[in-house]
Amino acid sequence: MAGNGERPERRVRGFAARAGGWSARHRWAAVGIWVLFVVVAMGLGSVAGRVDVSEDDQLKGETSQAAQIIDDAGVDEPAGETVLVQSKNGALRATAPEFRAAVADVVRAVEGTGEVTAVRSPYAADTRTVSKDGRTALVQFDMRGDPDTAADRVEPVQKAVAGVAGDHDALRIEEIGAASMNKTFDDAFGDDFQKAEYSAVPVALGILLIAFGALVAALLPVALAVTAIMATMGLMGLVSHLQPMSETANSVMLLVGLAVGVDYCLFYLRREREERMKGHDPQTALRVAAATSGRAIIVSGVTVCVAMAGMLFTGLAEFQAMGLASLMVVAVAMVGSVTVLPALLSLLGHRVEKGRIPFLHPAKRRNGGNGEAGSGSRLWSRVLTVVLARPAVSVAVAVVALLAIAAPALGMKTQNLTLDQEFGDSLPIVATYDQVNAAFPGGSDPAEVVVKADDINAADVRSALADFRAQAVSSGASRGPVEVTVHRDENVAIVDVPLVGGSDQDKAEKSLALLRDEVRPDTFGRVGGVEAPITGQVAGSKDFNDQIVGSVVPVFAFVIAFAFLLMLLSFRSLTVAITSIVLNLLSVGAAYGILVAVFQHGWGASLVGAEGVGAIITWLPLFLFVILFGLSMDYHVFVVSRIKEARVQGRTNLDAIRHGVVTTAGVVTSAAVIMVAVFGIFGTLSMQSMKQMGVGLAAAILIDATVIRGVLLPAVMALLGERNWYLPKWLRRMPDLTHDEAGIEPAPVPREGGEEVRV
Repeated sequence: MAGNGERPERRVRGFAARAGGWSARHRWAAVGIWVLFVVVAMGLGSVAGRVDVSEDDQLKGETSQAAQIIDDAGVDEPAGETVLVQSKNGALRATAPEFRAAVADVVRAVEGTGEVTAVRSPYAADTRTVSKDGRTALVQFDMRGDPDTAADRVEPVQKAVAGVAGDHDALRIEEIGAASMNKTFDDAFGDDFQKAEYSAVPVALGILLIAFGALVAALLPVALAVTAIMATMGLMGLVSHLQPMSETANSVMLLVGLAVGVDYCLFYLRREREERMKGHDPQTALRVAAATSGRAIIVSGVTVCVAMAGMLFTGLAEFQAMGLASLMVVAVAMVGSVTVLPALLSLLGHRVEKGRIPFLHPAKRRNGGNGEAGSGSRLWSRVLTVVLARPAVSVAVAVVALLAIAAPALGMKTQNLTLDQEFGDSLPIVATYDQVNAAFPGGSDPAEVVVKADDINAADVRSALADFRAQAVSSGASRGPVEVTVHRDENVAIVDVPLVGGSDQDKAEKSLALLRDEVRPDTFGRVGGVEAPITGQVAGSKDFNDQIVGSVVPVFAFVIAFAFLLMLLSFRSLTVAITSIVLNLLSVGAAYGILVAVFQHGWGASLVGAEGVGAIITWLPLFLFVILFGLSMDYHVFVVSRIKEARVQGRTNLDAIRHGVVTTAGVVTSAAVIMVAVFGIFGTLSMQSMKQMGVGLAAAILIDATVIRGVLLPAVMALLGERNWYLPKWLRRMPDLTHDEAGIEPAPVPREGGEEVRV
């Protein structure tokens, strides 16, 4: 069979090549199975419904313990609301007739809505809600009904309070509380989030139109990403019954799904197009794309999934939901890229170039038709000429630059952002929050001590409650008033303690430490059978920060170890595995440095509307590490796979590096521009935490696609030479997951004298 001059047939090795071949032969079946999968996943998810993360699941430790006690006891904590009544110019005191009249009007107005209960006037004998200077008073009440839905019913109360405010010009009369804040934020930022999410798809499509210059080719990646996201939304509903999900997980899933879905399709489609531009028929081009880009997608997808799985080690329900949702959408997009995409390309053939856009299609732009030209390739060819001529200098300059960018990260300060840090002065309710905290330090976010005893009415328990109330003030942790609510039938008491420090997180945490480490042991610690976990906004922030810090080492170790192992198995090179990890860590470090410089130190903060934040939100560093480590592998695997492919085909080391970087420059640039644009949209939101996430992701992807993959990677590989492919003898028994050469067409290799041969 081989004697007639034909190449012997070899069984194609690897899931991607086999899946692509099957899909190309059974085109309609592959498309039908994918559509059926998406429809069934969405249908089952809709029927099952989605279980969201509850407050009990949010954190471990005292915060979770307190929530569990309240939940087990069946104690309903209503949504509390407060109306601030304050003299605008300081002339009116709470004893003035006009001030008293305003308070009485507020009480009548809120009671008249029928939506509130337990209205408490600051003049009642058992309340202490007039400030020390006598110029501020608080009217407090609870919303009727389910506290989780109180935001849906608070609007009539807000209107009633606004009406009273209009009748008393000398006074500031404003409402604040859990329900009113939730409604304000939902109104202000709910549409903001939706616009950001919905605008991501048109932005990606516009960039793809520029990249491909053809409407059909540009639509395919978007279609794959959108269907992968739709299927994953259905799967999230099913999985949520085992691991609760959340709206945050849904937004992260959409971001990651759009990024990897477009990227994977882009990688595959560009390789298939490149092979057709060389003169191959569509089926041969598809076979080469399946064996090369298809495999790179599998390696990259598995690596990203492993990185996302790192979030499961945090022990934080919100992170676990984000990690699982991201993992699922990456897996779905990866499978779709190597199954339904080859089927669609086989069906379309040359028609994938339909809808050509004048002056943008590569047929109008390319130079020589070898797939390596184009404006992006010419640019990177010039860059590589300099880099490969002096690789040592290039490595030194790039590393020094990245370390300089990363340097500010050494002083990173993380905390849960306070209300004024998160929203600045963009919302009037933030000013109300500041006024309440100024007049009653810690009053807006008091610590909450949940006391559970065998008999809450026992004399020793009542004595401990009284002692705790007194020592909370005498210790300096609180200036009062310390309010105790006893639920006798449930043997539970709830103690609200305004913390000294108020909205100053550092000072408030010191007050919290006094309560937990000194006041509580001296009071409740002397009574047997009493639990007294301390929760609240400050406690929750502290516990969350501690748990995040505690999970950094296991998450980093898991992600790095498994990424290293996957690179080792996929390229059978110890050198490639090590350099992959080092380069990705440099990329992540640079992203951290930019975050700290902009949002903590304020360097250039005005450009993104982030003045005065002063800290990085607690969850972001770990989240960025996992997301960036995964997404960076997309580019790394794709570029290194192309370099190794060229090396296997007989090119010299430098020529293989040049070929690999130049031929992937267009697709990496397009993918990076899409990611930067999509993440940049989230950097325009008003919430500072979303700005930090968007700017951090966009900056890291930009650095990774340019400095890392365009300069540092080729320079390092040029210096290493043949050592790039070093594998110790004792590791050679590992499974062979390297490139399958059966589906790769031989490439022209330059020889002396200008002649080209195919190997």
